[in-house]
Amino acid sequence: MKPLVRNAALNGYMELGESLGVDPRALMKRVGLDPVGLAVQDRWISGTAVTDLLELSAVAARREEFGLLLAERRRFSNLGPISLVLREEPDVRSALQLLIRHERMCNEMMRSRLTEADGLATVKVSLELGEAHRARQAIELAVGAFHGFLRVFLGARWRPVSVCFTHGAPRDVTAHRRYFGPVVEFDREFNGLVVHAAALDTPNTMSDPLLRGYARQYFESIAVTSETTELDRVRELIEVLLPTGRCSIEQVAGSLGVDRRTVHRHLAASGETFSSLVNATRAQLAEQLVANPRRSLTEISGLLGFSAPSAFSRWFRDRFGVSAREWRARREAGPVPN
Repeated sequence: MKPLVRNAALNGYMELGESLGVDPRALMKRVGLDPVGLAVQDRWISGTAVTDLLELSAVAARREEFGLLLAERRRFSNLGPISLVLREEPDVRSALQLLIRHERMCNEMMRSRLTEADGLATVKVSLELGEAHRARQAIELAVGAFHGFLRVFLGARWRPVSVCFTHGAPRDVTAHRRYFGPVVEFDREFNGLVVHAAALDTPNTMSDPLLRGYARQYFESIAVTSETTELDRVRELIEVLLPTGRCSIEQVAGSLGVDRRTVHRHLAASGETFSSLVNATRAQLAEQLVANPRRSLTEISGLLGFSAPSAFSRWFRDRFGVSAREWRARREAGPVPN
């Protein structure tokens, strides 16, 4: 099944489109979305259609930063029911962790992860679309939304250590620097934010301890949880180890402090094997990396842990049904209307 997102993902879209001189209703109909339905924020719609809509809108408006401009219009309440609980979390870290754990309540194609090391916290953001779609605008919307979320708690003057995108820089970076500050970087290995871990310890001044229990009780009755599992931990380690050329089950087991049979057992319980998980992780990363025309296929081959570009080429064709060059060309051609 294709991933769905809440209508709230397009909050402010109509107004933004009209302000930039495009016809948002016509574009929505072009990708099969109902403009009238946007009034119901909790209605679920096609995530790929939303992704295509943002790309078409950016082209029609001639604004490479369209997704970021939409992120600027996001409000805390756009998160839906979870926003009531997030306001009552005691500090920024717990609020952020809760949001990531329940992100599928808002967006089924969103995959985000929080890691901390050496005094820094990294929020990595990716989208699982299930097929070749340009997603620059949707990625910038998602990263911009996370930035806006943190600024609600940390104040308008707060700035991250860096903001990273896997795609190349736009011709004009004014909007990005206005929103993120001078720390935005392009052609990086991941999409997301890097912040000082200490900032996540900041108390939540909106929180009322007397309301926290009631908010949690209400939310738990409707929540869809996405807890970190052993499968998630193995997947994270695969992602880290692939560029080193040393991605093996022995390396993963050693990092987890268990033997390889234990890793096999955990994966089997989830219906996976180590090879299947490596392939799935490679496929997700390949979609992000190949979509960036500034990265050579030889460089991408190394980042995905292949011993030679020819091995990467064979794997990509087997996995996606076309060569990496053809897949990139189709992606650059833009979304195909329904």
